[in-house]
Amino acid sequence: MLTDATRAVLFDLDGTLIDSAPDLGAAADQMRTDRGLASLPMERYRPMAGSGARGMLGVAFGITPDAPEFAPLREEFFLNYEARMMRTRVFEGVAELVAALCARGLQWGVVTNKSVRFTGPLTRAMPLFGTARAIVSGDTTPYAKPHPEPLFEAARQLGVPPERCIYVGDDERDMAAGRAAGMRTVAAAYGYMGAEADVTLWEADAAIASPMELLQLLEPA
Repeated sequence: MLTDATRAVLFDLDGTLIDSAPDLGAAADQMRTDRGLASLPMERYRPMAGSGARGMLGVAFGITPDAPEFAPLREEFFLNYEARMMRTRVFEGVAELVAALCARGLQWGVVTNKSVRFTGPLTRAMPLFGTARAIVSGDTTPYAKPHPEPLFEAARQLGVPPERCIYVGDDERDMAAGRAAGMRTVAAAYGYMGAEADVTLWEADAAIASPMELLQLLEPA
């Protein structure tokens, strides 16, 4: 089982702990309607929510980060998102999962590629994160996932060796980062994976269909 010598559980943020897709999608869609373009259904945005501005602007305007207009559009998107991001809610079962981890004496934290510009206000405002012992944003270190350094930083903040941590995320990059850091990995199959995603190809140690399923992996063999 995953639990031998486990002392901490680290999580990705968007698509793993919180459901920010409605706010991210609305921020991008507002940019379309402000330009007189037709609104797109949320179903178009949701699978790309884990990719942040890159994913949302790709859906809204079909552009990539190498397009010359990408940078100003990204900042406009960020401003739209900041105006509505406090509406974000945690996934069903996440609060209960975190409470159960704490009751078992396990530390927990967050490693996200989301900028501290957004991670900071969100985690300070949401009671869920009051017991988190590490919050690592995409710009906390010089690197972002799939590089392992953000996970190493979280382990340092917790004072726990990486090999005694589990990392849970809803993106293949999360699994790659976890493996590179020497952590056991769990794919959150309830997250923002697009239709093309195949969790079985991610080389995760396990996969869960809901947050509370993680507890089953923490039971002694």
